[in-house]
Amino acid sequence: MNPSLNQLNIRPLRSLSYENWLGMLQKPLPERPDFSIEKGTIEISQVIAEFLGVPIDTDEYYNQLFDYIAEKQWKLHLLSADTLDKSIENALFQSIQRVLNINQEQNLSVNRFTAFLEGEKLLLKSPVPALHRKLREAMIATLELYSSQENGGLKNQELRRILVDLIKWSINHLQPLLDIADPEREMPKFLWYGDFKRSHQYFLFYLINLGCDIVIFHPEGKDILAGMVVDGAFVHQYPKLLPPESFPKEKRSRKTTVAYRASKEIETILNQEGSGLYKPWQLRDYTPSSITLKTTYDELFIISKEIAMIRPDFAVGNGQVKIPSVFAKIQGVSRNRKEYWERLHSLDEQEESLLVRQLPFTIPSNSDFRFHYRNALGKDGLINPDKVLSAHYWPYSFLPSGLQKGIANAVRAICDKPGLKPLPMETMEEVKIYLFTQAIFMPKKVIQLLEKFDYSQQVPKLIIFNNEKTGMLTRSDAALLLLLNQFGIDLIVYNPTGHNDIENYLHEQLFDIHWLEDVVFDLEYKEPSVSIFKKGLFQGILKNLRGD
Repeated sequence: MNPSLNQLNIRPLRSLSYENWLGMLQKPLPERPDFSIEKGTIEISQVIAEFLGVPIDTDEYYNQLFDYIAEKQWKLHLLSADTLDKSIENALFQSIQRVLNINQEQNLSVNRFTAFLEGEKLLLKSPVPALHRKLREAMIATLELYSSQENGGLKNQELRRILVDLIKWSINHLQPLLDIADPEREMPKFLWYGDFKRSHQYFLFYLINLGCDIVIFHPEGKDILAGMVVDGAFVHQYPKLLPPESFPKEKRSRKTTVAYRASKEIETILNQEGSGLYKPWQLRDYTPSSITLKTTYDELFIISKEIAMIRPDFAVGNGQVKIPSVFAKIQGVSRNRKEYWERLHSLDEQEESLLVRQLPFTIPSNSDFRFHYRNALGKDGLINPDKVLSAHYWPYSFLPSGLQKGIANAVRAICDKPGLKPLPMETMEEVKIYLFTQAIFMPKKVIQLLEKFDYSQQVPKLIIFNNEKTGMLTRSDAALLLLLNQFGIDLIVYNPTGHNDIENYLHEQLFDIHWLEDVVFDLEYKEPSVSIFKKGLFQGILKNLRGD
């Protein structure tokens, strides 16, 4: 150990690949790129690698994870939500509380807050001067991140829990390794496995800023570094996403056959992103967004019959799925009434269609969600989906996780660029709060419409027939239309009178308007010529013929 070294600089390795990361992890620091010692400063490079998802052979995957921890050659120490030591001495807990009390009274800066932590002997120490200094710098960086990301900064009520976790995990897992850590030779190496909470993210951020090597595995593809502003991390995406199992305590004996692996590899190739072939519900965990197509009146009925993946500009990549959808208003009535009704019925009779004939179809909420909205904002000023998903008021927790994430991201998008016209004297923030609030109160039938949406297949439709005899379209209806449009649902509004309805609330560039030849007042909805009884009877005959 060189006592003259008092500054440690860290560079994430940017040349990592799936082929070389393991070899680089084994290399002593002086043999890695960018290592240098000059004028009291030492520069080292670190391995930051994420492996999201699982390969074809899951048995081999878990056996390899077992080896990474069990075999001493890798020198990796396991961290996970299940293995972190949660014990802390009462004296340390009291010291943390004293610092928090001072912060409440004096509004401490991050640097002064860290100084008080150091005064209470809550920061770890190292006999290596450069590393000792880096421990303080890493804590400052972590608190600065917390201050920038959490509402209220160091006054946020969650700081106590986060700080207690950081300190106890540092003492229980990092301190034993600091005695042998030396930036001239080797820094601690950690393997994170599986699910995580907010405290775990900040702890990993702290270890990264300290210069530790970090290797992350999450079988379901959740990114623990998301929002942590970590540059230079290498990310490898495996072909499958599966819920994480318990970390293996022993190797698995079951071996997959050559034929099984081959069949799975073929299946993966056929159903990978961009192949144009997708298994049922393969994209359920992807985040949907719409590409609203501009069509003619005739094209509207052609496009609406097509499944999503063969519509123009359908795209899948990087966890996102772009769904070409239609948002159109049909003003008036065709002179050819038979054609008019046949086309409307053709939309309604498609699978996953919802026809609305009674307005309004939403119940406006008078709840004050101002605080919830502001608390859901991230450091970029936009809705943070993770905060919304973990909030106590989130009503959709019963839905599959991928669908919940899709809804939360759609809420973020419509609040980012509101398509809703403000009321007189209404601020833009109030418009966003209104959209945010209404998104929390979707009708049951609309939720079911989203549940049935397999993003590469049939696109659900919401059809509104507004003859102005069964109620009027309201602002809360229009707000929900914005959310559904962002999600990729087809939206068609019929107004036989040619009067304004959605135009009163939404910006006109968001949807197409098709004018037909006649305007008709008090037009009654015409049921399909095949009655419900006949339709049911016909379907029953078909089932009998098929042997169902």
